[in-house]
Amino acid sequence: MKVLAIDSSNYCMGVSIMVDGTVVGELITNIKKNHSVRLMPAVEQLLEEVQVKPADLDRIVVAKGPGSYTGLRIGISIAKTLAWTLSKPLVGVSSLEVLAQNGRYFSGAIVPFFDARRGQVYMSVYKANGIEVERETEDQIVLFEEWLQENKDRYERFLFISGDLTMHKEGIKAILGDKAVFAPSSSLNARPADLARLGASHEPVEDVHQFTPNYVRMAEAEAKWLASQKK
Repeated sequence: MKVLAIDSSNYCMGVSIMVDGTVVGELITNIKKNHSVRLMPAVEQLLEEVQVKPADLDRIVVAKGPGSYTGLRIGISIAKTLAWTLSKPLVGVSSLEVLAQNGRYFSGAIVPFFDARRGQVYMSVYKANGIEVERETEDQIVLFEEWLQENKDRYERFLFISGDLTMHKEGIKAILGDKAVFAPSSSLNARPADLARLGASHEPVEDVHQFTPNYVRMAEAEAKWLASQKK
């Protein structure tokens, strides 16, 4: 099976290609540049380098959120277009599930998260079972300090994984103390290779045209519009 995986759901952008269970190519950048002008050239470059023709792909996998609204729309639009034009199945995988894979050897609560502004984060909790990572909670948006207070006695140890870790690290330590463990800098961003691996086993999307990002909450503009209609 030849799998193309695309992730532009957050600041970090990644593309990978897996052939029969082997990751043959992976490209990751963590720089402030526009995904909209860089993602498709990155896909084309990687396909060419590993000598996989688009028509030979067996499925397209994309990180479906939560994350940046703009980033999600870019990645999912490209993935849907490729899946439709090439007549290939499309698979969506939680962006948090992909990030959680970096904690697969941790004994305790694995907490991947993305900053959502105003003291909020997108997060979920996972537990490692051998080298597999199993979901404990659904993807959600929470006031992070409240969640930490409510759950500080639920687990003995917490592993926090996030490219936004520096924004929340002191607040986490203040509430959890020694229970808090922080992933090293090399493990703070999701790996597109893990996205490809997960997508190879997930069920494909039935209707490519109806597939939408998992924002977890409405975009701010949409929320304001709905509120204005109620007046």
